[in-house]
Amino acid sequence: MHVETPVARATTSPARLRQALDTDLSGPGRGVRSRLAAAVREAVRNGRLAPGTRLPSSRRLAVDLGVARNTVADAYGDLVAEGWLTARRGSATRVTDNMPTRPAQVLSAATPPGEPCYDLIPGNPDLTSFPRAAWLKATRRALATAPGDAFGYGDPRGRPELRAALADHLARFRGVYASPEHMLICAGVSHGLRILGGVLAGRAARSVAVESYGPESHRESLAAAGLRTLPLPLDAHGTDPVPPDHADAVLLTPAHQFPVGTTLRSDRRTAVVDWAGRTGGLVVEDDYDGELGFDHQAVGALQGLAPDRVVYLGTASQTLAPGLRLAWMVLPPRLLEEAVAAKGRIDSCEVLTQLTMAEFITSGAYGRHVRAVRRRYRARRNSLVAALAQHAPKVRVAGTAAGLHTVLGLPSGTEQQVLRSASRQGVSVAGLSQYRHEHSRHVMADALVVGYGAPSPTVWPQALSALMRILP
Repeated sequence: MHVETPVARATTSPARLRQALDTDLSGPGRGVRSRLAAAVREAVRNGRLAPGTRLPSSRRLAVDLGVARNTVADAYGDLVAEGWLTARRGSATRVTDNMPTRPAQVLSAATPPGEPCYDLIPGNPDLTSFPRAAWLKATRRALATAPGDAFGYGDPRGRPELRAALADHLARFRGVYASPEHMLICAGVSHGLRILGGVLAGRAARSVAVESYGPESHRESLAAAGLRTLPLPLDAHGTDPVPPDHADAVLLTPAHQFPVGTTLRSDRRTAVVDWAGRTGGLVVEDDYDGELGFDHQAVGALQGLAPDRVVYLGTASQTLAPGLRLAWMVLPPRLLEEAVAAKGRIDSCEVLTQLTMAEFITSGAYGRHVRAVRRRYRARRNSLVAALAQHAPKVRVAGTAAGLHTVLGLPSGTEQQVLRSASRQGVSVAGLSQYRHEHSRHVMADALVVGYGAPSPTVWPQALSALMRILP
């Protein structure tokens, strides 16, 4: 007598099936059929669809996906013919019982998981929101009006059109006191930090104070120049930014501390500027998402308080896309020549991208785009807060409402457990502990750093549901 196993009795709804499939199934026609079939194969291989799992009917799944029933039926038929699924007349379609799988539930922290379904790593923007049409229009106008010498080796500081456009934009929107002559275009913030590391090393600097919790890539960029990083203290009000007098510089994210999300208090802003004036030290301000504040009056850049003591770093990675490899520095005049020498005498940043960005800013398209993505990311953060109130009321939301990420406080001792659960569920998310400086004396409470920027609009609701499932 045949006895049905527990696995064979497993069922899945259309919504749960979509969550198990690592692909975007939006779009009409044969593309959906092939994408659906490929996603089911991968979900079976990785154990997200267990052997014996009963799949929704082709009619129910077609309604859920908004496609023709025949499209789903044909995908199911392909998978039955290949042996991935079984189907009998009058019976449900199921995953074949004897399929070899790598069950998600046996993955451990030491076992690298497959490609995650949902990218909730902080700092990544929604790449589907890149303004292709407006960018193409700006590219055409930039090419049509560019002078012939624009395509030579160029000024190592970067194209003058872009430096002028940025100087005006930053003065109006971030309170930066900027002269185009004292700006340097670079290929990302890490590139800018390597340049500054070379400048500091050339001045016989030995150490840079950094926030106790911050991007490891920043510390690595400074270490590559032979500089030691010193973790700053933390208290109930966030980072205490005044470094010891023997430090040569301090690196801060004052508008929206990464990853904790706090804003540096006004008294601490003036205190660190006073430190720089008293000791001759340098303040480096990473304003990585300063244009993406939501529910508060935007705090102006620290650089505006003391342009002769602060190096300002900005980037297009959060507002547009990291693939542009486009960032900028506003330097005190005394550091300009040294920074140019550290960068190299030939402009290393792609000229057409610089010209396009200059046109994008001066035409007003950049401002419109920033306002649009700011609304989108604010809506996502709001939906995250609302979902927490309903499904995980004990999880605390920390930090200022801004940017592409937030911090979720967890019950003590649960961070690693939640991260393991995230791995099993195909959710790529960061624990706060991974950003801690190895020599920091301060250990913050368990928390997740959740990036809500990367998922596309169609995937975000599924990613949010998956996040709720992994929380305590």
